[in-house]
Amino acid sequence: MLKVKAGDLDKMGLLFERYHRELFGYLYHMSGRPDVSEDIVQTVFYRMLKYRHTFTGEGSFRSWMYHLARNVLVDTAQKNKRMAYHHDMVEYDEKIGGDLAADEPLQKEQELAVLQEALSGLSPEHREVLVLSRFQELKYEEIARILDTTEGAIKVRVHRAMNELKKIYLRIEQ
Repeated sequence: MLKVKAGDLDKMGLLFERYHRELFGYLYHMSGRPDVSEDIVQTVFYRMLKYRHTFTGEGSFRSWMYHLARNVLVDTAQKNKRMAYHHDMVEYDEKIGGDLAADEPLQKEQELAVLQEALSGLSPEHREVLVLSRFQELKYEEIARILDTTEGAIKVRVHRAMNELKKIYLRIEQ
């Protein structure tokens, strides 16, 4: 990004190739809409070019990218008033479900459906920290930079989000 900032705009294509899928995944988890997520990815990379002068190189590029993506997501949500959340948990069954015997696929599918419903019941703030930490696998330090807070605050938010997710999950399961 520092080369892009210095005027080597050809490097932007390389950044796009490296990060567009990761960014799409984050945006899809937050919006639940692939078409909107694709548009937002394009907008984020446009803003990277437009605001390249704001990248200092002191923090990681990923943190700066997620910060921009978050701003675009908020702008889009305000424009559309409300974005629906839907998340296909089947893609992430290894991270969530663990190893199950071959004769239990229906039970696993039902558990994933309950988990998906529980995630959609979380507040946007709790859902965001869980998506960033569990699905995007960002470190708490990076999430703190993205959300402009401390690492300790992120740990507390993730802990509270997991507790809330557990409560919602158990309530739905019953």
